[in-house]
Amino acid sequence: QVQLVESGGGLVQAGGSLRLSCAASGTISSINIIRWYRPAPGNEPYMVATITFDGRTNYADSAKGRFTISRDNAKNEVYLQMNSLKPEDTAVYYCNADVWVTSSRLTNFWGQGTHVSVSS
Repeated sequence: QVQLVESGGGLVQAGGSLRLSCAASGTISSINIIRWYRPAPGNEPYMVATITFDGRTNYADSAKGRFTISRDNAKNEVYLQMNSLKPEDTAVYYCNADVWVTSSRLTNFWGQGTHVSVSS
């Protein structure tokens, strides 16, 4: 089994910064794509940023230029540096990962979320 544990959320004023972390532990051969999500209207997952094993990144339009996703493959950790935060960034942010639990089995896992609150 694999656990994803997010941390780093909190309360910050508009214009401030937060750095979210997601640490993966358990039976891990390697981690493929890691994503940060937050709920969208209707509670559908809204992709904020993704990063592949080799470091290729993708961002939602709302995150481009403000957020940076990075990862440390040796530690099985991913980070989301969030700058110039806006009240509309307020949400619970979830880590999601495609994990090779064996050399032939790829499984998707979710973390429990970390809450980000941005005051105006």
